[in-house]
Amino acid sequence: MMNRNSQTNDTHCSMAVDADIDMMVKKEIEVYDEPVLGQDVQVSVKQEWECNQCAQGFPSNSLLIRHQMTHTGDASYHCTQCGKGFSRKDNLMRHQRKHSGEKPYQCTQCDKAYSQKGGLTVHQRIHTGEKPYQCKHCDMGFSRKNLLIGHHRVHTGEKPYKCNQCNTAFSVKGNLMRHQQRPCHEVQPMRY
Repeated sequence: MMNRNSQTNDTHCSMAVDADIDMMVKKEIEVYDEPVLGQDVQVSVKQEWECNQCAQGFPSNSLLIRHQMTHTGDASYHCTQCGKGFSRKDNLMRHQRKHSGEKPYQCTQCDKAYSQKGGLTVHQRIHTGEKPYQCKHCDMGFSRKNLLIGHHRVHTGEKPYKCNQCNTAFSVKGNLMRHQQRPCHEVQPMRY
């Protein structure tokens, strides 16, 4: 908790600071003061550190630095089953769950289990109805970012997935895959 400065009446302060280090593109700080009568002001801080190679945002400098290792190609940890390399041991351990079938993250509402915490987080949105990804064109909400990206193509007309046999294009990869399973795309046996 912070005490409110009696000379400041601002309820919102936003500041962007450029970082000196190449991999840190920016740091944004947003402070929201919510005065409670007769009590200290509650302040929440959001910090965003952005990777200059992929534009992914992180809440802390240390998470950004850890992420940067994915761009360097450093693969010090290798899977003994398939040989895939990883820059961090925790990523190797997460990968190894694919081979073992271990699913330590279990939904408390329907007993569905996941190998990664992120999978459980996304799944739980089915139960809560949370849709954190909003379309800026039509205000539709989505539970997963990839669904918003696919939906956004409805507005832009972009169709990046093209059939290599008939050149029909699709906005969603799943629609291309469904299209390619049609009988007209099956390899026909040669007749003699």
